Amino acid sequence: MKGILGRKIGMTQVFTTDGVLIPVTVIKVTPNVVMQIKTKEKDGYDAIQIGFEDKPERLANKPELGHAKRANTTPKRFLKEIRDVDVNAYEQGQEITLEIFSKGELVDVTGTSKGKGFQGVIKRHKYSRGPETHGSRFHRRPGSLGALGPLRVFKGTKLPGRMGGETVTIQNLEIIDIDLENNIILVKGNVPGPKKSVVFIKEDIKKPGKINTPKELVFNKVEEAKEEAVETNEQEIQEVTQNEEPVEEKQPEKEENRATLTEEVKTEESIEEKPKEEAEE
Repeated sequence: MKGILGRKIGMTQVFTTDGVLIPVTVIKVTPNVVMQIKTKEKDGYDAIQIGFEDKPERLANKPELGHAKRANTTPKRFLKEIRDVDVNAYEQGQEITLEIFSKGELVDVTGTSKGKGFQGVIKRHKYSRGPETHGSRFHRRPGSLGALGPLRVFKGTKLPGRMGGETVTIQNLEIIDIDLENNIILVKGNVPGPKKSVVFIKEDIKKPGKINTPKELVFNKVEEAKEEAVETNEQEIQEVTQNEEPVEEKQPEKEENRATLTEEVKTEESIEEKPKEEAEE
């Protein structure tokens, strides 16, 4: 099994080249570090421990500093243990990036759901409400808690209480796109937890290794078109500059044209004056 820790940024939507809208969750995944490797001989099981996000040394205690020093890295804010892995494929201090996943792969995302506080049975357990009018006083109450015979409430009965703040896993989410330069992954659908919460992305437990055909997104095509347009514009500019001839001075031509125009005007005036003189005579 492979996995990595990240931080949820929020939700958005993308379009495929076929015009299909896909709601996605944006997750920022900075490189994780292998803090510890556990083996069957020493610890009884095979596992690796990964660390996420640096922690200032002034806020870390001595055990945390020593633990990070063994991995030749800085103390980490969050640690996560992953079992059922090939420990021979990892080394202590090794960085894990988004390269372990690919587009179209199915993953499970685990996070802590939003805390809702103390809620009633309608919001917490999806109970149906009572009538609002006709003298009814039963609106949002839980109703009967059980039969009269046992004289007690059975364990597990759905009652009002604190809602949210629990560890939730959403399975079979498809990876739509991966941006290795900005350490961002787009996952189809919603992910538990508020914005800026830490989530754990791992290989799908039900369909491990399954990869769907990657989807071509519109913004990828737009970026490619922009790059092609910039390249073509640069080539056209270079061709124009190479084919251009030195510009000659055209001021003398203007002066010659003016001189010819003045001469033509004078000749026209002289032609008009001759008939007038003949008429006077």
